[in-house]
Amino acid sequence: MGEEFESGSVWLVGAGPGDPELLTRKAERLVRSATVVFHDALVSTGVLDLVPSHVRLESVGKRAGRHSIDQASIDKLLVQAALTGEKVVRLKGGDPAIFARSGEEVAACRAAGIIVRICPGITAASAAAASLEMSLTLRGLARKLVFVTAHSQAAEPLTLDWSSLTGPDTTLAVYMGKTAADEVVRRLIVAGLPGTTPVALVENVSLPEERQILTRLSRLPLAMRTITLSGPAIILVGEAVGQG
Repeated sequence: MGEEFESGSVWLVGAGPGDPELLTRKAERLVRSATVVFHDALVSTGVLDLVPSHVRLESVGKRAGRHSIDQASIDKLLVQAALTGEKVVRLKGGDPAIFARSGEEVAACRAAGIIVRICPGITAASAAAASLEMSLTLRGLARKLVFVTAHSQAAEPLTLDWSSLTGPDTTLAVYMGKTAADEVVRRLIVAGLPGTTPVALVENVSLPEERQILTRLSRLPLAMRTITLSGPAIILVGEAVGQG
């Protein structure tokens, strides 16, 4: 059955990319055992439906460009709930260890003397590769896999080491890259990545409304302007993408 879920403790749980069938068995057990679940905006309705009706659901989602609760306030909510004896689940889209700010929440809990653990989840890059029926790594073609986030503070440029992302044997997964796609494409090409490099953008990964754009790097901005993208998306770049 795994670790016991003690009263007054916190679990950071990966909700995966959206499809509730991609939730791990451990994650489902934890959300069913909790007394309160603090969840992100990107956690799907299908996953939230697995939470029993007697468990309190609290939305603490942060979405780009929208008013939302700040990280310090989320940390405080987790600590306060645990100190009152609740069994606390912090439900995060994807995997808690990948661009999910778990470090701050773990640190806040530990500073308050609260037991905190992490349950991993399937990350968007893996789910997107499965939908595309491709491998993120390929012997002799793609020997390096790099995850980056294109999210930045408003009006601030992306501060990435672009030259390190352009290796011919690299598959690049760009999280939260939809808004910054034009800049990502321009920076990668300037850094030396050929415009003919295969690229895929997958929106609403694993959900019924999933959509895919398969094109070349230089054509991605134009392809994106031909359709309306309203959901979260991940961009995959590299020769492995063209082998799917």
